[in-house]
Amino acid sequence: SVVVPLYCEELVIEEFYQQVTAVLRSLGDYDYELIFVDDGSSDQSPFIIRRLAEKDSRLKVIRFSRNFGHQMAITAGVRKARGAAVIIMDADLQDPPNLIPSMVQLWEQGYRGVYAKRTHRKGESWFKKTSASAFYKFLNLLSDVKIPPESITKK
Repeated sequence: SVVVPLYCEELVIEEFYQQVTAVLRSLGDYDYELIFVDDGSSDQSPFIIRRLAEKDSRLKVIRFSRNFGHQMAITAGVRKARGAAVIIMDADLQDPPNLIPSMVQLWEQGYRGVYAKRTHRKGESWFKKTSASAFYKFLNLLSDVKIPPESITKK
C-alpha cells in the first residue's frame, strides 16, 4: 500500500501518479493499492484524484472536509491500507518514487521498518517542523519500530 497525503497539489498529482504507478508496476508480482488522502484541498486536487480513481481501481481516495494536517492524513491512510507493507510518500515529488524498489527489497530481506531520511529540508516553517517532530515522538511511543523524527517514514 502506498499512502499519499496531499494538500493543494493540483500541479503535480498527475505526474506523481504516472511516476509512482510506473515504479509499482515494475515490481512485478506485487498487487498494490494507492491511497490518496486529500487533506481538505481548496484547489482542483479532489477532482483530479477522483478522475484518476475512476480509471484505476487500485487507487483509493479519502477526502477530508477541511485541513486537519499532514499527520492526520497519514494516519487515515495507514488505517485504510490493506497491504502487507505501507509506504508513505508525499505527492509533491520531494520523495522520489524510484526509491520504492530498494525499500521493498530491504523489506523482502526481513526488515520490519524501512525509512528514507531527507538530506535537505527547504521551505518548511517552524510549525511544520515542530508538529512533525511531535507526531514522530508520539508514533515512537506506540510503535516497536523507532523512526527518527527527521525521516520520511516507510513502514
